[in-house]
Parts: sequence; structure tokens; C-alpha cells
Amino acid sequence: MSDIVNEAVTALNAKMADAGFDGTAKFDIEGEGAVMIDGSGARAADEDADVTLSADAETFRGILEGDTNPTSAFMTGKLKVDGDMGMAMKLASVLS
Repeated sequence: MSDIVNEAVTALNAKMADAGFDGTAKFDIEGEGAVMIDGSGARAADEDADVTLSADAETFRGILEGDTNPTSAFMTGKLKVDGDMGMAMKLASVLS
């Protein structure tokens, strides 16, 4: 597992602590691996999810650090969304 995936799990667990996120989401980080998010938090895994968000490591890091707006990343093609768009919007509000 890559350092980027490990950092993402740590950062997402901190952001999701009291979020009450009730679905499943997967971040697919190009060339690095995947992170699953559900009601119990984030973990390194590659499973089926309600929504899958795909981006390169730089874009993903920018979203986690608050430097990149997830909606802007999606609109400019840096972030791809496959699946339940409503769940993606819930997740974006948690990450912002």
C-alpha cells in the first residue's frame, strides 16, 4: 500500500469523525490504490461502493488539504464520479 493511501486514510478519518456519512464511497487514486469510506470511517480497500471518485494523487491531496474544491475538480475533469451523484455531493460537503 502506498504512502499516499495511508495519508489519505488518516486524513479522511479525521474529517469523517463526526460527519454521519451513511453511504459507501471509494476514492480511486490513480497509480496508488483505493480508499473506502463508510459509516465506520476510511480504510485502504478496493470494494464496490455507492459512488467511486477517481483522481490523480495531486488532485486528491488538494481536496483533502482544502486547496482544491471537489466540485471545481469535477467540473474541470480532474475528478471523475461514477455512481450515485447524490452520495458524491454528500461526501463533497463533508470534505469541504
